[in-house]
Amino acid sequence: MVALPRVSLNTELNEGMCFGCGQSNPIGLKLNFVRDGAAIRAEFTPSPIHQGWPGFVHGGILACLLDEAMSNAVYFTGITCLTASTQLRFRQPVKVKSPLAITASVTRQRRKMMETEARICLQDGTVVAEATAKQYVIKNAPERSDAGHI
Repeated sequence: MVALPRVSLNTELNEGMCFGCGQSNPIGLKLNFVRDGAAIRAEFTPSPIHQGWPGFVHGGILACLLDEAMSNAVYFTGITCLTASTQLRFRQPVKVKSPLAITASVTRQRRKMMETEARICLQDGTVVAEATAKQYVIKNAPERSDAGHI
């Protein structure tokens, strides 16, 4: 049996500086997640500062969007997690200034591990990137009903 790492986080401290959803982070993505049925959803339009190759969104930004969505999908259930592993698939390059929809949901819940999935779609519904993740449970918290910000 694999021993899970012991991690201590001050989950009460929220300065709004999360790179993905922190509204106070001047260089962050400022994602705002809302419930969408059993999933959560956010919209994001990458600008030229998010590019890798000229005119195309950097893959690390797309990976960050997916990871942030999966973490917030768990957070909306009232559980705080840290990503343990992620599997990504980039389906096609994404041009900067393309409006994106990011969705995520919990696919399996265990006592100390959560499994999630997420996808990024263009406005026409074309999936451009998708991911699955396993996350270590750090803390159970009261269920959230509002927009998510870690």
